[in-house]
Amino acid sequence: MRNCELLSPAGDMDSLIAAINGGCDAVYIGMQKFGARKFAKNFSRGEFLEAVKKCHLYGVRLYVTMNTLVKDSEVSEFIDLVAFLHKNGVDAIIMQDFGMICLVREIFPNLEIHASTQCNSNYKETIELFKKLGVSRIVVPREMSIDEINSIDTDIEIEAFIHGALCISYSGLCLMSSLLGGRSGNRGECTGCCRLFYELFSDNKFIKDGYLLSTKELNTSNHVRELLDSNIYSFKIEGRMKSSEYVYFITKYYRNLIDNNFNIDKNNEILKVLYNRKFTDGNLFSNKNIMNNVSVNHQGLCIGKVLSVTEEKIKLYIDKTLYQEDGIRFNNSNKGMIVNFLYDSNMKLVSKATGICYVPNKIGLVDKDIVSVTSSKVLNNYINSHEKRKVSISMKFVGKANEDMILTVNDGDNVVTVSGDIVQVALKQPLSSDRISSQLKKTGDTIYDVCCCDVICGDNIFIPIVSINNIRREALLRLDDVRLSKRCQYKRESVEFDKLDVVATNYNFYDVYDDFDMKKYSSDDKFFVHKLDLFLKYKDKNNIYYNVDCNNVNDRFDNECVSNYLYPRGNSVSDYSFNVFNSYTVYYLHKLGYSCVSLSVELSTVEIQNLIDEFYKNFKFYPNVLVWTLGRVRQMLIKGNILDIDCNKTYYLKNSGRMFPVLFDGKFTSIYSSSIIDRIDFVRSVHYKINRRYDFKFFSEGEFNKFNIIN
Repeated sequence: MRNCELLSPAGDMDSLIAAINGGCDAVYIGMQKFGARKFAKNFSRGEFLEAVKKCHLYGVRLYVTMNTLVKDSEVSEFIDLVAFLHKNGVDAIIMQDFGMICLVREIFPNLEIHASTQCNSNYKETIELFKKLGVSRIVVPREMSIDEINSIDTDIEIEAFIHGALCISYSGLCLMSSLLGGRSGNRGECTGCCRLFYELFSDNKFIKDGYLLSTKELNTSNHVRELLDSNIYSFKIEGRMKSSEYVYFITKYYRNLIDNNFNIDKNNEILKVLYNRKFTDGNLFSNKNIMNNVSVNHQGLCIGKVLSVTEEKIKLYIDKTLYQEDGIRFNNSNKGMIVNFLYDSNMKLVSKATGICYVPNKIGLVDKDIVSVTSSKVLNNYINSHEKRKVSISMKFVGKANEDMILTVNDGDNVVTVSGDIVQVALKQPLSSDRISSQLKKTGDTIYDVCCCDVICGDNIFIPIVSINNIRREALLRLDDVRLSKRCQYKRESVEFDKLDVVATNYNFYDVYDDFDMKKYSSDDKFFVHKLDLFLKYKDKNNIYYNVDCNNVNDRFDNECVSNYLYPRGNSVSDYSFNVFNSYTVYYLHKLGYSCVSLSVELSTVEIQNLIDEFYKNFKFYPNVLVWTLGRVRQMLIKGNILDIDCNKTYYLKNSGRMFPVLFDGKFTSIYSSSIIDRIDFVRSVHYKINRRYDFKFFSEGEFNKFNIIN
């Protein structure tokens, strides 16, 4: 079997231990700051020290997610935390922020960096760019198919999600939570806007409603053989917000599947009890049925139905065992309860039941329904009764009269040899080799399990049992030390920043989707053209830029606005999708060759000013930046036609009175902000040169007249 990695999540220490015991090869965790799961328990510095020791003793790698966007005011704290993790044995840092990736690679050349799925590395050129920057692993987007992943021939490790929650938008390109409520998914604070209830409209006519952006849970357990035959090195399980029981079971589930000894059907039922929004094998295996528009809640395992209802009792027919203290949900009414009291068909109080049984109607159920079990104390107790993980070792003991006894232990990768007390000649009862072997195998609370013990000794020797215990203890402690010593060497370099040949400019940029009358615009204005035929019509003009978006990444020109991490060509502008949050990202994009860098639309006007001030302070020249000034921003980019709408026709999603324009272009669904971002007053007030971007897409005539500033 080829070398691969099973990578498990851990939101706290209990989950980390569960992942280790479940058989993972690596664990990823988050610290108290800079992780994309801010609301998980996460790890303190002290807990990290304990975690890295536990992992490395078991030969498990430990990765830390520092995959949020970083503000300039946080850079010093960010680098300090990276230094702490590096010094204390972290195996890799998972990162999103482009500036921090580049800066950390220069400061800590020995530290391994993985590019987060939020980097949106779904193109070969993007992957090659990160490889050249020194990134050792790419976490590919959940939208990529197994065939697309297998086509990647760049010499870099590939990590892919194989189980857990799905983001409906390309990760890193979802701005909805930030623009609606000020809590950025790119800063670890996602509010789950995709799990809200929406209505879909077209031409002011209602089409449908439901949880229209809510996905099922990814479950690729039926495709493990295909995964093992793929280019994917690391199989990643999502779930840092999940329970330790969930983490253990999912890890053990895939561990056994990878090792080819598991019953999928039986254990998929357990999966449904632990967490289930219905399952899909996702875009990874080209499954178009990834949406669950009916419910965003954990739906559990269907176990029966409601036969009748009174104010006091609910009569059930259960075809699987229901236990006292199980959690159940009634699917149609969406009501749930804990079964504190359970009665059999004769109304006798019982601890478990099948067939006809009764539960108290403490939730006000009024209609017949379908019943599912959503939690099980019996199941949790079963999962928590698992044996602790052990490391198999072999031993070789040599005991010759009047010589030091010698014990060698071998874990398959490391060999440790220690000597002990002098072996005595037996005066009475000699010590047998079986007794020595039996004593050496008593590893107690250590992580080791002796699978083989070879004892070589004379026929007439005596060794005190305490001496055997001492040499065993010494050997295992030394083996601990050897296993813990395997970490990359900490190295920190000072960084000097070159003065770059960058000229700050002060232009208006307009997004253009259709043909236009050039006389409406100033000769100093510049344009991002979204259609190839329109760009080719005007491309000889120096002020025309082709918008290189996800649909046309193979069409490249000297003047372009680029939406993905690609090598710039000629006069290239990076789009706001680059999520530029700090001065270092601006600097390194300029250094890469981008003549103008768009700042993140998530930054406040104060933060934009701070970024430019910090840039000048750090690099002694002004950057050439572009600020989104006016228009509706694309806040979600989604693969496929998830809403089943017509191509290039405008629709609207409605929630809480807000209307979000929606388009499907034949390949991707785009959802735009409900409100217009207006920073006209801000860009007019700044004292330094700054470029401004205007996009009048989806503007009504009244809005256009209100904001129109075209000369």
